[in-house]
Amino acid sequence: MQNILDVVIRSVISLVVLFIITEFMGKKQLAQLNLFDYIIGISIGSIAASLSVDDSINYVDGALAIVVYGGFSVLISFLTNKSIVLRRFFTGKPLILMNKGKIMYDNLKKGKLDVNDFLQLARENGYYDISEINCSILEPSGKVSFLPKSKYMPMTPNDNNLKVSENGLVSNLLIDGKVMHMNLKHIGKDEKWLVTRLNNMGYKILGDILLVVCDNKEKLTVFLKENEPRRIEVLE
Repeated sequence: MQNILDVVIRSVISLVVLFIITEFMGKKQLAQLNLFDYIIGISIGSIAASLSVDDSINYVDGALAIVVYGGFSVLISFLTNKSIVLRRFFTGKPLILMNKGKIMYDNLKKGKLDVNDFLQLARENGYYDISEINCSILEPSGKVSFLPKSKYMPMTPNDNNLKVSENGLVSNLLIDGKVMHMNLKHIGKDEKWLVTRLNNMGYKILGDILLVVCDNKEKLTVFLKENEPRRIEVLE
C-alpha cells in the first residue's frame, strides 16, 4: 500500500511539473516540433516516467531535472528569436527539393531522402504525377510542402483556357529588421536596392519591420511589427 501511494504521489508531482514547464515552453503540435524540441521532449518525458516509478530518485532531484531541461528549451527559444544564426543552428533551415519542376538531387541527399521517399511524400500530398509540381520544400520540422504549377491549382485559369505566367518561390529579404544578404544576392539585388524600395514605400526604419518578402515579379509584401500585414504592389 505504501508503494502504491508513493507511485501516486510521484506521478502527481511529475504531472504538475510537466504542466508548468509546458506552459513556459509554449504549445506546439507534434508536426511543428524541430529536432531540438523533439529531443528535449523525449528527455523530459523519460525523466518524468522514471520519477513516477523509480523510488531511488528523490522527488526534488527529479523535478529539478525536468525544470533544467525545460528551462534550457525556453532559453534556446529566446536566443533563436533574437539570432538568425542560432535559429538556423538549432532548428535548421528549409531545403528546396524541387524547383521549377526540377528535382534537386543534392538537397535530397542532404535531407536523407531518396527518390522513392520523395515520390511517396508527393503521393501522400495528392500528387501522383510529379510533373504537376513546380516547387517542393523540406521544412525544418521534417514536413514537405508542395507548390503545384499554376495550371494544376484548384479552380485554375487553365479551366477557362487562359494563359498564365508561372509562379515561383518568394524570397525573405528582411527578417526581424535584419537584411538577408544571401537571399538578395540570389535574386540579383543588394541591400541598397531593398532600402531604396522600402524608403519609396514609406518605410524608413528597418527595425520597425518584421518581415519583407519578394515574389518572382518583384512585388514586395511588408509585415510590420504589431501591425496588420498589407500587400505592397510594385511601384510603376
